[in-house]
Parts: sequence; C-alpha cells; structure tokens
Amino acid sequence: MKHTLSRRLALRAAALASSTALLLSSLAPLQAQAAEGQLRIAEQFGIVYLLLNVAQDQKLIEKHGKAAGIDIQVEFVKLSGGAAVNDALLSGSIEVAGAGVGPLFTLWDRTRGKQNVRGVASLGNFPYYLVTNNPKVNSIANFTGLDRIALPAVGVSVQSRILQMAAAKKWGDAEFDRLDKLSVALPHPEAAAAIIKGGTEITAHFGNPPFQEQELAGNPQVRVLLKSYDVQGGPSSATVLYATEKFYKDSPKTYKALVAALDEAAQFITANPEKAADTYLRVTHAKTDRDLLLKIIRNPEVQFKTTPQNTLGLGQFMHRVGAIKNKPTSVKDYFFDSPAAQSGN
Repeated sequence: MKHTLSRRLALRAAALASSTALLLSSLAPLQAQAAEGQLRIAEQFGIVYLLLNVAQDQKLIEKHGKAAGIDIQVEFVKLSGGAAVNDALLSGSIEVAGAGVGPLFTLWDRTRGKQNVRGVASLGNFPYYLVTNNPKVNSIANFTGLDRIALPAVGVSVQSRILQMAAAKKWGDAEFDRLDKLSVALPHPEAAAAIIKGGTEITAHFGNPPFQEQELAGNPQVRVLLKSYDVQGGPSSATVLYATEKFYKDSPKTYKALVAALDEAAQFITANPEKAADTYLRVTHAKTDRDLLLKIIRNPEVQFKTTPQNTLGLGQFMHRVGAIKNKPTSVKDYFFDSPAAQSGN
C-alpha cells in the first residue's frame, strides 16, 4: 500500500509539474506588458483565500475599477504550492500571486534589484495545524523515516518554513531543515483525504482551514502536534498577495482597485459570516460541511483583514538560517507602500 502510494505521489508530482508548465505556457502569450485593466491572480486551496472568493463572487475588483474609470478583466488561476505560484509570477503569467508569506520572502529576496517583488496585502490571520494520525507520534521529535509529512511545497511553502522554525527551536538552527527529508509536496485536498483514510505513508499534514478541521473531525486518531501561532509567537498572517514592482507602478488604478476590493471583502465577511460561508461553497464548489465553515469563520483566532501581522519574524528566521540572503528589518522592506500594509509588522 505504501509502495503504491509512493509511486502515486511521484506520478502526481510529475503530473502537477507538467500541468503547471502547460498552464503557464498557455498563459504566456498574455503576459506582454502589465497594463491597466489586466489582472490575473493565482490562488490556492482553502478558506484562507476567502477574501478572493468574495471579491470574485461580488465582482468587487471590477466595481472599484469602474469607480476609478477603468474596466478590469479579472482572472483567477488555481495552482498548488508556493513554488508553482512563484514561477507563474516570474514568468509574467499572472500579475498577482497568492501564497504563504514564506514564498513571498523567497521571491522578495531573489528579485531584489530586478523584478522587486513585494507584498500587496494579507488575506487574514489563520492558525495552521500540523496534524498526525500516527499514534506513536506525540511531537515532531517522534517522527521516523517511516513517516511522511504532507505540505504544499517542501522548503518553500509557509507550512514548510514554520516547520523549520519549530525544528530550529527543538534542535538548533544548524538542524532547521531536519524534517525536510520527511516532507512531501501534496495539495491540501489530497493530503487531507490521506490523513482521514489512514493506512498510507502520509502520517502527518501541515495544512490550513478547512482541511485541518476536516481531518480532526473525520478521523478520531488525528490530533494536533503543533500550531503555527505557537511557533510564531501569536496570531500571524500566513497567506498573502504579492506582485512585481512593474505591476505596482504601471497599473496603479488596477492595484488600488484590488486593495479596495480586499478591504471591502474583509468587512463583508466579518459582518456576514453565514453569507461568507455560502460564498466559499458557491465559488469553490467544495463539499465542505457548512457548519464547519461557520465555525472556522467565527473562530476568535481567525481575523479577516488586509494588514499583515507578525510576519517579520519568519523573514528574519529565514535570513538567520541562510534561506534568504537579505535580512528584512521592517514590513516596509517587503510590502508595497499602502496604509494597511505599512501599518503592519
């Protein structure tokens, strides 16, 4: 069974890489020059993208664009993993990337003095859980060579970076990547299915809402090993939007319409959790239990806002262990200038 899954995982990774390449290739002719009114946004899986779901459902970006005197053609591109999202942004296949703050730091560091990628806005604060269905594992120190930890992208995703932070706290900075060899890249829906079903080599998953809650509800053996907030020292913006300096400078009206739409979406969700849950189900076509979604949206630890919070520590950790060359000293280093972003941390 485990051997079969290993083969399936390898095939899945190859297929994902191939499909991503084909998708980027198909989008490439559209990249020409970033222009006002063109906006392609990469999003991934989970309720952490609810601000985008609401903006899409209510056409809020288009609304704020018209108020500024432009017609904005908005396209949402579904990808999995920060690596694929970053490739899409650098290839010009999208204007705005949606991924974890870890991939943002990676690209901010890599593109300094070139494309100058920076953050646009946070998509909110969400606690991410590392869960396991292995009864022998009670902490990250109990993982063995027989365990596999599923996450969106090994060594790149925010889940991978937070796991590295936890490892550094446990074993020291020199062994920050100790658990990378046990990690495998797998989209959240497939990882959640493996954890709930059990009996595969996937014995842990560092996911996000609603997948982590589905796992806890769907298998009595599943339990939480660590929470991102505990590792990072409090509520944190895990998922963000980011873009190149060219888009920021060449498409100011489109950029401002996007930020305004996100702010309106955040207000809508906070004031209308039930309607927001219905929006998520309608836009994503997910089969998630509605009551479970409402529980997540109403969770006091979940905050829908565009101001980044508690992100700097992760960037400084990545610099300390050599994952990035440049050390961020404030949010102004890696977020574009806007009232919401620049008041963050």
